[in-house]
Amino acid sequence: MRRRRHADSSVRKPAAVLLVGIFCMNVSLTAVRADTTSADEAIEARVVELIGQMTLREKIGQMVQITAPGGVPEDLRNAVAAGEIGSILNVVDVDTANELQRIAAEQSRLGIPLLLARDVIHGFNTVLPIPLGQAATWNPELVERGARIAALEAATVGVNWTFAPMIDITRDPRWGRIAESFGEDPYLTGQLAVAMVDGFQGDDLAAIGTIAACVKHFAGYGASEAGRDYNTTNIPENELRNVYLPPFKATVDAGVVSLMASFSDIDGVPASGNRFLMQEVLRDEWGFDGLVVSDWVSIEQLIDHGFAADLREAAFKAADAGINMEMVSRAYADHLAELVQEGQIGVARIDELVAGILRAKLGLGLFENPFTDPAELPEIANSDHLAVAREAALQSLVLLRNEGGALPLDADALDTIAVIGPMADDPYEQLGTWIFDGDPSLSVTPLQAIRDMVGERVEIRHVRALETTRSRGTEGFAEAMEAAAEADAVVLLLGEESILSGEAHSRANIDLPGSQVELVHRLREAGKPVIAVILAGRPLTVQNILEQVDALLFAWHPGTMGGPAIADVLFGVESPSGKLPVTFPKMVGQIPIYYAQKNTGKPATPETWVHLDDLPVRAVQSAHGMTSHHLDAGYTPLFPFGFGLSYAQFSYSDISVSADVIGMEETLTVAAVVSNDGDVAADEVVQLYVRDLVGDVTRPVRELKGFERVRLNPGESRTVTFELDAAALAFYGQDMTLITEPGQFHVWVGGSSDTDLRAEFTLAGD
Repeated sequence: MRRRRHADSSVRKPAAVLLVGIFCMNVSLTAVRADTTSADEAIEARVVELIGQMTLREKIGQMVQITAPGGVPEDLRNAVAAGEIGSILNVVDVDTANELQRIAAEQSRLGIPLLLARDVIHGFNTVLPIPLGQAATWNPELVERGARIAALEAATVGVNWTFAPMIDITRDPRWGRIAESFGEDPYLTGQLAVAMVDGFQGDDLAAIGTIAACVKHFAGYGASEAGRDYNTTNIPENELRNVYLPPFKATVDAGVVSLMASFSDIDGVPASGNRFLMQEVLRDEWGFDGLVVSDWVSIEQLIDHGFAADLREAAFKAADAGINMEMVSRAYADHLAELVQEGQIGVARIDELVAGILRAKLGLGLFENPFTDPAELPEIANSDHLAVAREAALQSLVLLRNEGGALPLDADALDTIAVIGPMADDPYEQLGTWIFDGDPSLSVTPLQAIRDMVGERVEIRHVRALETTRSRGTEGFAEAMEAAAEADAVVLLLGEESILSGEAHSRANIDLPGSQVELVHRLREAGKPVIAVILAGRPLTVQNILEQVDALLFAWHPGTMGGPAIADVLFGVESPSGKLPVTFPKMVGQIPIYYAQKNTGKPATPETWVHLDDLPVRAVQSAHGMTSHHLDAGYTPLFPFGFGLSYAQFSYSDISVSADVIGMEETLTVAAVVSNDGDVAADEVVQLYVRDLVGDVTRPVRELKGFERVRLNPGESRTVTFELDAAALAFYGQDMTLITEPGQFHVWVGGSSDTDLRAEFTLAGD
């Protein structure tokens, strides 16, 4: 078999093109490249000059990151002046930030400024939906805008480095940090990751209001066993390269300043001491010359892993692997100098690691201007920022069920609405995980937004029913039942509090916690339409309430402006347009379940699986179980990746390919017609999937290769096209080389990963 080997491990992405016109733009790429090259050369010359002037102690100081003690105590002042600190975490006071930068610039021997870092994960004071919710927008441009406002707000207090985006692929919703991820798919994650990096870093990294991004966690953290945070990961190298690494490669190609090492080990080697990841892949293969920071105390934790005997050995293994900077713990500060002096680590290695840090600081323009003037930046939580937060929340909402057209509600046809549940009016909990700087006073809750929406026309009966989502009592149910019985419709705001997801908050049971399931069943007895809205940090197993509600809207943790977005959808001001970035299982026992599975030698079909209740008594053992499925859950999820309902009715037809056979140097155009057969204008996310039928290694049954958000008026049809080339079909084979093989392919276009509108083509060898 002839196949193409790719020297570069990057995979060129297919562009989705709407047939709405062709735009031409003349850009002097030569001039742009010349300017970039000149700037890079100037930075490199300055790096060499600085390293040549630095003492070993000053070099190691650049590799040390501490957490802010509050204010500028004397010992911190002295350490910064002595050049013993390269970065400080969690300074969020502009006066403190400026004083620390003044000491570094004016009192340290070489005037090297500080990296001031903060976890700006999904907003600063203005909070956007959790990243998993932003992924549900399938809108890179909107994700970029959200990161931009987060950068602008964080920059007002002196922050110049954020530990985001988190781009770990995860297929286990038990893992608490799925909330910080973009979901299960490498392609979607890569597109959104690059967008977020661009939002933080802008077109000019040195411009006022830009901050350095840090993609994390390198690598494979989302595969933690049993979904337990910090846990072991065992990932074959082929799966690592085909699934977990591509988003990181995409951001490296896009110019991300830094990466963060994972807490977990990977195949027995903790990431913070993993030379294969940090040196062979990241530096040698990908050519990354920037900054890699450990996670919080993760170098010291090499001892807990059983990978290092003590801090001295931990320092050696981390530096040898290629960790430029140590977060919080003291292995580098206390042991690198002696390791160099004893010849175990060469000065050249230290110089390489320090160079990555200096490049980041020079690229940010900190040497020219380390100080922050908030007056040069937009006002925090201004109307533009709130508008972006609202649009992100709106596009993140995923309608999972809408029986009998229960939604949208018609305010003019209702006298009373019962708004019930612990998430209806909680300004803090709707913000989600990891929002140290989020301002709950800015939050507009669903209850408030519903009241604003209906005004005096409709009476709102609000009952919390449960104090928190974890409450197990039922004492509030009677009042809730009374309100439901007297209402024309029930809007039930359920979910999980923000603390139930995020770092260190994994769950083995991902049902609605507390007494919420019982509350749903009790309210159903009132006989009124029940509209459930779930605010959560992960997919939940909602099969136990699905038949008890007329409509189910999944809102994730939607952030500051979640309330107005939810109200807009409930009352039909906007149609829901979010699509799932992660598969929803029927029950926990199906995990991991994801769309891009392998076919196996015995693939399940609707005709071949039998539910355990249908098994004959005393059946012969060989009579059943001949395909890959669970007897009690089948082989399909509750809701597939890419799924999301609309108030419009979209249909797909007339899929075509530009050629039945293409060569390795040719591009294939895939086209399909999408039509709005409904009576409202709405957005639809059109998705392209591909299957390589035969490969050097087995390939997934489907892989996302393109998507496009389109807006169609009632009765409107549009042809949407996607382009695929050989590089877009590449994968890592048995020898871990990126290849594109000739052969037969299937291609689908539709509104989710389970679409059946298919075409075929063949890729010919050279």
